[in-house]
Amino acid sequence: MSSSEEGSGTPDRKYSGVRRRKWGKWVSEIRVPGTQERLWLGTYSTPEGAAVAHDIAHYCLRQPASLDKLNFPSLLPPGLRTNMSPESVQKAASDAGMAIDARLISERAAKEEGCVHSHSHQYDDSAGGGGGSSGLTISVEDYYYL
Repeated sequence: MSSSEEGSGTPDRKYSGVRRRKWGKWVSEIRVPGTQERLWLGTYSTPEGAAVAHDIAHYCLRQPASLDKLNFPSLLPPGLRTNMSPESVQKAASDAGMAIDARLISERAAKEEGCVHSHSHQYDDSAGGGGGSSGLTISVEDYYYL
């Protein structure tokens, strides 16, 4: 069997605020502005999950005027608050990263199974289930508290 990773991105792509452990997991952390404290955002199976967690934390902590430095600016939930405590930011970022991780892992598993035994239909019946969109409809908003 080949160990190549097909799908939603190249494994060699560098995302801001993301690094890879020797054993293959992806981690993310960010410094809290005005302090030397680092805010641990979690360990993820995909670099995209870690990157989304970093984006959420970066936006909430730094309130950037420009979204140019974010990895996935289009995945920021509307109405994302910027006046949260570091602990709340950590929770929101971790939950968002885990949601992306779960979606990508599920999509990759469905592709590997050839969609023969896809469990995504139980989540996507109302969406029509067609086209290039994800079969699993987990959104960042599902894991974010306002």
